[in-house]
Amino acid sequence: MSPIFYTELACQSLDSQVLDDAMCQRLLSDPSLEILALLEAAFKVRQTYFGRVVNIHILNNAQNGHCQEDCQYCAQAKSSKADIEEYGIKPDEEILREARRAYSKGASCYCMVYAGRKASSARIERLKRILVQIKSEFPDKEICVSTGFVSVEGAQELKKAGLSRLNHNLNTSEAYYPRICTTHTFQDRLDTLLAAKKAGLQVCSGVIIGMGEDITDIIDVAKRLRFLEVESIPVNFFLPIAGQLRPEQKAPLTPDFVLRVLCLFRFLNPRADIRIAAGRELYLRAMEVMALYPANSLFLQGYLNAKGASDENTLRMIKDAGFTIKSEQKGTVPFLGTGSMDLKTLSELRPTQ
Repeated sequence: MSPIFYTELACQSLDSQVLDDAMCQRLLSDPSLEILALLEAAFKVRQTYFGRVVNIHILNNAQNGHCQEDCQYCAQAKSSKADIEEYGIKPDEEILREARRAYSKGASCYCMVYAGRKASSARIERLKRILVQIKSEFPDKEICVSTGFVSVEGAQELKKAGLSRLNHNLNTSEAYYPRICTTHTFQDRLDTLLAAKKAGLQVCSGVIIGMGEDITDIIDVAKRLRFLEVESIPVNFFLPIAGQLRPEQKAPLTPDFVLRVLCLFRFLNPRADIRIAAGRELYLRAMEVMALYPANSLFLQGYLNAKGASDENTLRMIKDAGFTIKSEQKGTVPFLGTGSMDLKTLSELRPTQ
């Protein structure tokens, strides 16, 4: 394929043009399109809006299990027999300590995740109290909450208390959604995102790839997130956990395909924070660092009920590739699990340009 093709691909994305479905399918499935050239084109878009900065997000599983939804991909679902540690909402002080720990490790966003169908009025009140405490200590840091369905009024209350962003993943296309969940609908999820938008919150909403969906489903949800103007998109790749239901994958999640998916999401959502989420270590393997060229963000320390790579390996990967962690701009960053290291010392670890 001519180099002009890849240049035009990047230019179309930068000009806010939406790629048609035929081109999107080519990006995901046409072997004549070279993956390195696609990554280079996606990087031009990523670099325009995010430079070489990597945003680190850290999840806190603030409540685990006790969920009555039957989402097939989730170890906490009522239909799951996964051996997980179930517990109610953690005490406020424990959640606050974990926020301090997350920010000290370089997180630009601390993400609290609660199991269950929706945020009750009692949970909203408790979240407001926790948000005020965190923001009083970290006024310049972002906080994201995932707590099921939220009304416009509930979202407005959380925003007033200091919430930066509400997470509610669409996970797959509207057409495929009934195949992965029967206790609620795609529209229920969409309504929560619209409620957050109406309340003036930023929105985090992502996908899970590898649940038996078609390429058309991947394209559909990527475009849906574009039209919703979602600010943050975690791209997950299905992680099999013993005891939970396992949707059939139609094709192996090869490193090549995973990278193509990330490129597609970057081209279709040029200004969004594209996050490499669950499954990056399992499916990308030795090519994991290449994901930083289309994506500008990642999760550190794991994914709720699944462990990720060590902090040391992830942070070294970022630095060895010549990228900058966002928290470096504040003067200190975490490194190799040893607390914080000053910028002068950290800069000595970067490869010579």
